Amino acid sequence: MEGDVRRTQIIQYLEQAETPVSGTSLAKKMGVSRQVIVQDIALLRAVNKNILSTNKGYLLYQEQEKNSKKRRTFKVKHDNAHIMDELNTIVDLGGQVLDVVVEHDIYGQITVDLVMNSRADVAAFVDKVNKNRTRPLNELTEGVHFHTVQASSEGILDRIEEALFQKGYLLK
Repeated sequence: MEGDVRRTQIIQYLEQAETPVSGTSLAKKMGVSRQVIVQDIALLRAVNKNILSTNKGYLLYQEQEKNSKKRRTFKVKHDNAHIMDELNTIVDLGGQVLDVVVEHDIYGQITVDLVMNSRADVAAFVDKVNKNRTRPLNELTEGVHFHTVQASSEGILDRIEEALFQKGYLLK
């Protein structure tokens, strides 16, 4: 299969997918290695395709969703024991956690796409962190980090902000 044809098929497959698609899954579907898919994704991004890389796979960011949803960035602080509670608070109230961002003194801004919609997504993330013995990014900044949260209304974002404040996570 020619590269241009394969990349067109990757976009079509991602457009139809409702959840992130792993590189391995795309590789099997296209009959190529996962590394070829990684290179294809890089080429697609170079021509302004909005492809997010999450811990669960690739996701095509739809512009119409951006326009109909509201976004807010929350500055929060907590220890590792409260990661699950903080993220569950957001998704339980109807928010989608798009990313985590830390401002590091040496490396600058570090952003990682998360795309969490549910308690199942949160549990899978925390489980992956624990199984891989990975240290969360918030450890680089003494617990201070940011989340971009998306929701269908400003009211939902207001309720999330209030809940994070009540739990002592929100920094102003």
